[in-house]
Amino acid sequence: MYADRPFKSAVFIGISLDGFIAREDGDLGWLTSRGEAAGDDLGYDEFISGIDAVVMGRGTYEPGLTYDPWPHEGRHTAVLSTTLEAGADPRVTVYRDLDTLVRGLAERGTKSVYVDGGQVIRTFLRAGLIDEITLTTVPVLIGTGLPLFGPAGRDVPLTHLSTKVFGAGVVQSTYAVEHPA
Repeated sequence: MYADRPFKSAVFIGISLDGFIAREDGDLGWLTSRGEAAGDDLGYDEFISGIDAVVMGRGTYEPGLTYDPWPHEGRHTAVLSTTLEAGADPRVTVYRDLDTLVRGLAERGTKSVYVDGGQVIRTFLRAGLIDEITLTTVPVLIGTGLPLFGPAGRDVPLTHLSTKVFGAGVVQSTYAVEHPA
């Protein structure tokens, strides 16, 4: 469907061992405390240095408003949302649907996209728009929360690229997403 897109999309996200990206109320304390205990930036700085656009949903964007400084300065930031008011924040461009977003990224000459937030990651996966996934798994079972993955409509085959072990038992694995020919 989007085979001719001019950009590559990557996921870089932290998860609990049981596959959650946040508690049901959005709390990330279980993740951030263990990430700090790992003692490294866990490769995020290197990852983000090669990114020219960030795509997220409203649920990821709104909590990020509390960050000072804005973490995506110098990168086009797109929010995929049907409810967020367009133009309210000059740092972001709001897109109402995936087709318009993909077209907008292509028109901007985007080469590399960081896809963030569970719903947007799942949307991109279903559309065949994810090329690489880096999962940083912290050794905790939180039992319930916001899952990273959900129904994809098909199997999504992955090829293991690398695994690194950090302090505090944090394990990071990177996979290439195989796209059918």
